[in-house]
Amino acid sequence: MLSQMTDQPPSDRFKSEMPQIPGVSGSRATTVPNPAVKLVIGLLAVLLMIFLGARALRPKRVAPQAVDQQPQIEVPAPAPDPSTLLPHATDANPGIASVTEMAKPWSSKEFFIRNRLNGENISGLLVRLPGGSPSHASGYWAFAQKAPFGDCQLEYVTDLGKLKNDYGFSATKHPMVGNPCSRTVYDPLKLSNLPGSVWARGAIVQGSDLRPPLGIEIKVEGKKILAVRAE
Repeated sequence: MLSQMTDQPPSDRFKSEMPQIPGVSGSRATTVPNPAVKLVIGLLAVLLMIFLGARALRPKRVAPQAVDQQPQIEVPAPAPDPSTLLPHATDANPGIASVTEMAKPWSSKEFFIRNRLNGENISGLLVRLPGGSPSHASGYWAFAQKAPFGDCQLEYVTDLGKLKNDYGFSATKHPMVGNPCSRTVYDPLKLSNLPGSVWARGAIVQGSDLRPPLGIEIKVEGKKILAVRAE
């Protein structure tokens, strides 16, 4: 028996025989997957596909814009005060209009002049009178738009229909000045004699006011019309 063992090669002498699996031939056995394992793998694959699909459909988050990239909202500038667009007559600069812009009879222009007594700005109106010379002060009439007594604002009425409807005055063919509070009408072409032998333009032709509008002295120097002094 010892001789039989020594007759075998050294490599085969200590080699154990591989167990044989019934029904399996050869040295390597073929592994048959378990159906339960196959089911688990299938479910995992389905879950993975659902997860990837939901991730693809999820809306992408937009990164917030930096502060310097935020859209700028333009805020409209406030409308300018109309009074700042009107000429303001002062001692240093008394000009309020030019002869050219007042060339047409009955043309008018608003302005402001400082009251030397109280320092307030007076709203005035310059009117080009018909028939007078545009290069002479007598061709114009300027008056304070505030009524002589009270807080009413006088108005220069060029619409003859308005004179008739609002003031009940139709005996005229040219513009007039009216006081809407008292329905007094002043005629720019007529003069009124005030106490002290002072003549004032804008005689009252209808109404109960006590005197014509407060006058503003006008001068013409070259092509410039100047408002010199308020009454």
